Amino acid sequence: MDHGVEGEVAAAASVGGFLRWRRTHALPPGSLCRNCNTALQGPWCHNCGQLGEDFHRSIWHLGLELIESLFHADGRLFHTVPRLVLRPAQLTHDYLSGRRASQVPPLRMFLVVLLLVFLVGGIAARPAQNSLVHLAAKPADTSDIDKINVHTGTRWDAALTSWTRTHVGLAAAHPDQFVDAMWEWAHDVAFLAMPLSALILSALFAFRRGFVVFDHLIFSMHSLSFQGLLIVAATALTPLLGAQVGWLWLVPPIHLYAHMRGVYGTSRWGTVLRMSVLATATLVAFIMLILVLVVLGMASLRG
Repeated sequence: MDHGVEGEVAAAASVGGFLRWRRTHALPPGSLCRNCNTALQGPWCHNCGQLGEDFHRSIWHLGLELIESLFHADGRLFHTVPRLVLRPAQLTHDYLSGRRASQVPPLRMFLVVLLLVFLVGGIAARPAQNSLVHLAAKPADTSDIDKINVHTGTRWDAALTSWTRTHVGLAAAHPDQFVDAMWEWAHDVAFLAMPLSALILSALFAFRRGFVVFDHLIFSMHSLSFQGLLIVAATALTPLLGAQVGWLWLVPPIHLYAHMRGVYGTSRWGTVLRMSVLATATLVAFIMLILVLVVLGMASLRG
């Protein structure tokens, strides 16, 4: 179980009482509050205010409850998603200016979209994983592993070289386990995309008055949620449309241009320039995250 993402989803779900969706894990009256040990008289602890609910359950149950909350009768999902697709700048503007009651909170949207991306991606990647399981039955070529040397110019070179050789050998011998380990870590690593994006935007708009890190975080969550929905749509449509799905990848730069220019009020060329820097910085960050993911995947293997 991915405890890191489960904690993040539980944190988001813990505010779900405000949405009043059907709660299936509520603690019965008279149970002790998990925070202050006060006997509960209702859904909330009257002493400390904590929600009286048991969140010790799988990430998929938590994810389904989050998705259920999005389809609550207040219709916020159906008000938010079309605006996220067609009028992203206005959606972000409304949230930053305090008009929030009619839209899904950005963090909740981002977490649910992230779950959908991994759910759909896991289903789509299953044939490839089965192929890796088949390949794992064949002897791996490890002749070049002993040639690996890590040079950092420090006294840790020998230890790092030994660790790298050992874990590269394990990954080569057990590719199915290696892919599974990376997939488990991918949830946490993917969550880092949001603060990294906000950090890059903070640098790009450091001298633009009126914007703080919070604004960049909201922009990032809205933008990444759209990109995630596009990935889900492209993955789902690939079996039906085949290579024609490739045309969908013309949408992200157009959407980002409209979103960025509308929120930050930059000029045409100023927006294009910042988009170019953002794309380059994002590519570098993505490569670094992939390297981190590979290292974490190898570190999870045991001989």
